[in-house]
Amino acid sequence: MIDRPARIAVKRTARSGGVVTSGVRIVPEEVPIAFSYGGSTHAVMMGTPDDLEDFAVGFSLTERIISDVGQIAAIEIVDGEKGIDVQIALVDEVAAALTARRRSMAGPVGCGLCGIESIEQAVRKVPDVAAVWLNVTCRDIVEAVLLLNGAQPLHRETRAVHGAGFYLPGKGLVAVREDVGRHNALDKLCGAVIGQGQSGADGIVAVTSRLSVEMVQKAAILGTSVLVAISAPTALAIRTADEAGMTLVALVRGEDFEIFTHPQRIQPGTISDVA
Repeated sequence: MIDRPARIAVKRTARSGGVVTSGVRIVPEEVPIAFSYGGSTHAVMMGTPDDLEDFAVGFSLTERIISDVGQIAAIEIVDGEKGIDVQIALVDEVAAALTARRRSMAGPVGCGLCGIESIEQAVRKVPDVAAVWLNVTCRDIVEAVLLLNGAQPLHRETRAVHGAGFYLPGKGLVAVREDVGRHNALDKLCGAVIGQGQSGADGIVAVTSRLSVEMVQKAAILGTSVLVAISAPTALAIRTADEAGMTLVALVRGEDFEIFTHPQRIQPGTISDVA
């Protein structure tokens, strides 16, 4: 456990209605977070310093370093002067596979596609979720986003972070995670869902960001067949979701939304009773 706040108060001068006032604003903290495996740094992300064990599990899974949480032997969070080192110990055979993967890498990589050494891996095939059937109504789509918007305390204070939530039809939101990075928030959510013993196939993943291909890839690896977003998708995200058999819903605004792929999972249903 580390003692770093996810939010801090800063001084600011505001101009509103022609009047200038001094005061404070709550802003999210952003720090370098390194993921180290076997003592070697694999990637450094800029992120919010909370829910780091969830982040470690979700990142390891969605970057396909592991295929099961049981392949992580231990996680240690080390708080340094300039950042946080998340030290992840893997079981022997997985650690050996990661070492071999590193040796084959041609050069340094960017943190957006961590540990990727080829274009083919960047647009890698995602798990097929076409057979994952989830009965989802229009009300579920609207409620998932509505509840997510109300379950983000850090965003409510700062207006500067993304959120990701896991919604079970008939039960509501069972997990929410926030971060300054949209990929980070989704990785943290994946770790939280796995930590709760939930199956990604049983629910909807809802996010407050645009839908890029990485968001589709990560949701598919979790096993969800329905991904919902407030903002729009990219063309590659749509093609990837279509190939994976995933239902992609975006631009959710109140009771309105657009379905881009596999609309057959969305069943008619009243949405007038959404609180």
